[in-house]
Amino acid sequence: MPGPDDDLDLLTHVALRAGDIARQFFGQNPDVFDKGDEGPVTEADLAIDRMLNETLLGARPHYGWLSEETADGPDRLSAEHVFICDPIDGTRAFIEGGRSFAHSLSVVRHGVPVAAAVFLPMRDKLYTAALGQGAHLNGESVRVTNPAALGDATILTTKANMKAEHWPRGVPEFRKSYRPSLAYRMSLVGEGRFDAMMTLRPTWEWDIAAGALVISEAGGVVTDGQGAPLRLNNPHPQVPGILAGAPSVHGSLVDRRRA
Repeated sequence: MPGPDDDLDLLTHVALRAGDIARQFFGQNPDVFDKGDEGPVTEADLAIDRMLNETLLGARPHYGWLSEETADGPDRLSAEHVFICDPIDGTRAFIEGGRSFAHSLSVVRHGVPVAAAVFLPMRDKLYTAALGQGAHLNGESVRVTNPAALGDATILTTKANMKAEHWPRGVPEFRKSYRPSLAYRMSLVGEGRFDAMMTLRPTWEWDIAAGALVISEAGGVVTDGQGAPLRLNNPHPQVPGILAGAPSVHGSLVDRRRA
């Protein structure tokens, strides 16, 4: 049975291949298709998804499969291990020529991420993590920050998350910033570039599974938007938001969210 290190080697190899495909389409006006409420998808997303499916399941045929661009089914729910992947996280940025899109690949075992790779091919940034092995950026170890107080923190989020309705104990004060890809936001927190990230809307698992392991292996804390432990591979693959970051900042955010 492959272990987390073996799965990480596989994910890393395939993430780099995904980047090669993305570069072929980037800036070339790829065909774009509308998925309605789920947003746009490009021919690059679909080409990468096919490669991921064929390569990853070809190497691990007994694993389950969940991807943003593949029709979902119930078989993954009975699998011990599941690939949870987003071929391109930040498709809108990709379409517009932005460089901060990512390939987000993970293996989840019994609902917990055990191997992860987040690759930004246009920024040459490869984040990797395996359970119990730490988190790395381009092979170098990374750690979360340790800010003195919530007011000193810089947090990746959007204006919608700062509405008073989300904060029973008062809207917190901190410095805000933004990046277009959830996987990239989480990886930047694991890198120590930002102190935390959050989104309080329902969040697809493929956007956050890999980044969650990067942060936790970098010494951070990751929960859903209510502060509950994060469990993945749910029948409906969404969680009620994400709070993730340095332990002190995460704790302060959860406290402000309590009714």
